[in-house]
This record gives sequence, C-alpha cells and structure tokens, in this order.
Amino acid sequence: MIAFPNCKINLGLNVLRKRGDGFHELETVFYPVAVHDILETIPQKESTDQTKISFSLSGLAIEGNKDDNLCLKAYHLIKQKFPRVPPVQMHLHKVIPAGSGLGGGSADAAFTLKMLNEIYGLNLSGKQLMEFSSALGSDCPFFMINQPCFSAGRGELPEEIKLDLGVYRMLLVNPGIAIHTREAFAGITPALPEVGVKEIITKPVEAWKAELKNDFEKIYSTAKAKKVHVFVI
Repeated sequence: MIAFPNCKINLGLNVLRKRGDGFHELETVFYPVAVHDILETIPQKESTDQTKISFSLSGLAIEGNKDDNLCLKAYHLIKQKFPRVPPVQMHLHKVIPAGSGLGGGSADAAFTLKMLNEIYGLNLSGKQLMEFSSALGSDCPFFMINQPCFSAGRGELPEEIKLDLGVYRMLLVNPGIAIHTREAFAGITPALPEVGVKEIITKPVEAWKAELKNDFEKIYSTAKAKKVHVFVI
C-alpha cells in the first residue's frame, strides 16, 4: 500500500503557559497543505529476516538515527497492541522538510497507523487511532482528521472547524532552517494573548495580517538560512 502523507501549516500559534508535565499549553489552527511525502508499506518478503521490520529512506535527508523515525515508532506501538501484526517492509521518500514546523514526521506516523489498521484489518476506531497518535506526538492526532482544526493543550486536542482557503494560492518558502522543538520552545516567553486564535480566524482573511501571529516567528527570524526551497500550492 502506498500513502501520501501531507504537511500542515499553523495559522497563528500562541504559547500560553508552561505546564507541570514539562509541556507547553498552546492554541493554534492547523490547516492541511498538499505537499506530500510518499510512504510505502508491504508485508515482509519471505526471503528477508522475519524477526524485524525493514525500513528505508530516500529524498530529503533526516537528521538523527533512522531507527528513531516516527514511522517505526508507530509500527512498534501497533505491534505492542496487536502481536499478530507481522514484520513489514517500509519505505519513506521525504519531500516535506524536517524541523520546519510543517509536521511531516507527525504526518508520516499518523499515516503509518492508518495504513497498518487498514492492511491488517485491526478495526481500530477513530477514537483509538487518535489515542495511538497522541502517544507519538502532539501534532499526530491532527493528521487523523486532516481537516482545518483549532487545537489546544499541547496541540493534541484538534477540533474540526469550517475554514476553506481554496480560493487562495499558497506559497511555502523553506529557508533551509531546521529548529528542534525543544530549542524553539526554550526561546519563548509564554503569555496570554488579548485575542485568541480561534476568534481571529473567524474574521476576514484580510484582517489576519494585523492580528494573527505565531510565537515561533521570532525564533525562526533569528536563525541563519542556508538554502531556500519554494513550494507553490
């Protein structure tokens, strides 16, 4: 089976406070965007090692150990719950830049869960898939819905909203800056906004420029760009 995990953008993001569990309370609107990775999952061939999953990568480079990839973590999470799921061969072709806030890794993990559920007839409900995805990362539950959502908590509480930007053309610019989540949050001083994202997003798009902000913009603006990629949607 082949799937095409898409990315997302954040329409505004406010970091509200530091939580007792070490995470941050935030509010944002997630909007799906048609820039895709390519993910293939097939049963392990009989001639290969039947004791472990086979995972390969191509496309854009991903920093870190390949064995820590969220696709593998999604597989092992399912395997713990359903031991009957056999080893698979998985190949991920990366198009969505890592460390860019586009949620590519989270999308890959969410789509892995959905693929395994379908391939092996696990009959996981939408609620169960949301619970599995939440264990993998804050953005993952959004990709189970994959529709415009207001999200609160640490980002793992998506609430579908009516928002259609189909009449607009999107231009995504990737300046080649990769910033890890922990580093990004470390540079932010949490604060309650005068007007929340959920209210601003109901106003005409023309008003967003003056009112909608993303607390991470300061972090990215101080980083040094290495290479620029442009995606026109």
